[in-house]
Amino acid sequence: MHTLKALFVFAVLIVAFVLVACQPAAATATLTVTPYISPTPPEPPTPTPYPAVITDPKGVEMLLVPAGEFSMGSENGDSDEKPVHTVYLDAFYIDKYEVTNARYAACVGAGACQPPKETRSYTRTSYYGNSEYDDYPVIYVDWNMANAYCEWRRARLPTEAEWEKTARGTDGRTYPWGDAFDGSITNFCDRNCTLDWADKDFDDGYPDTAPVGSYPDGVSPYGVFDMAGNVWEWVADWYSGTYYAGSPYENPPGPEAGQIRTLRGGAYNVQASGLYSANRYGFLPAGPGDIIGFRCSRSL
Repeated sequence: MHTLKALFVFAVLIVAFVLVACQPAAATATLTVTPYISPTPPEPPTPTPYPAVITDPKGVEMLLVPAGEFSMGSENGDSDEKPVHTVYLDAFYIDKYEVTNARYAACVGAGACQPPKETRSYTRTSYYGNSEYDDYPVIYVDWNMANAYCEWRRARLPTEAEWEKTARGTDGRTYPWGDAFDGSITNFCDRNCTLDWADKDFDDGYPDTAPVGSYPDGVSPYGVFDMAGNVWEWVADWYSGTYYAGSPYENPPGPEAGQIRTLRGGAYNVQASGLYSANRYGFLPAGPGDIIGFRCSRSL
């Protein structure tokens, strides 16, 4: 009896063991951790740089003057150059060279410009219209004639602020090439000049106008030629001796009205003391002369 009971219990245990063994295994939960990857921010668009040099529709080479601030005026000059003030200018293009006889003649030939009021120069009886002087700066053009030429090129006369920034850059230099005067790299009143203030220590090679681009060592920080000497240059602004005291910070346009226009840069008959880049001079807009020329600029 006991043997049968023991066998029965043993059989029950065997069955229980088999039942348990045959149960499906419980699923084991698996946690998958995905590492966080911060999104890569999009790269800012690369600004398209303006070309440093362009050639306008009339075939004239122009150089870029980038946007930014510069110091305008001089505390060492005349009262009309004071106070020194910070000016911000948008980027613009400006002629690499002063407008030449040949370039101006193309406008005359197109019927958009009047011929210069004289065809001679200071020492030459035949100047404008003489192919020997095609690459020399045009002279005897008044302000309105200069303005008409620039408009024909779909350009304009530079503002006074644009002209000065082009001449001296952003480091406040005195002359286009630096702070020390050098009469060998500009056309001014040197030993070839017959005036009383002639500086006999230098020989620039010309008693009159020189071909544009004759002094590569005298270029401005932006590579622009003849910003000191050769010929005075018309700019867009009316002239005012007190304008700097209230000049706007950004893109100053000059006075709204006036009687005289502004000239910049000096000429072949000017002494060294008059060739610094901050120097200003007012002149009647209808008054052309053998020491006055110009160049054009263009907004972007």
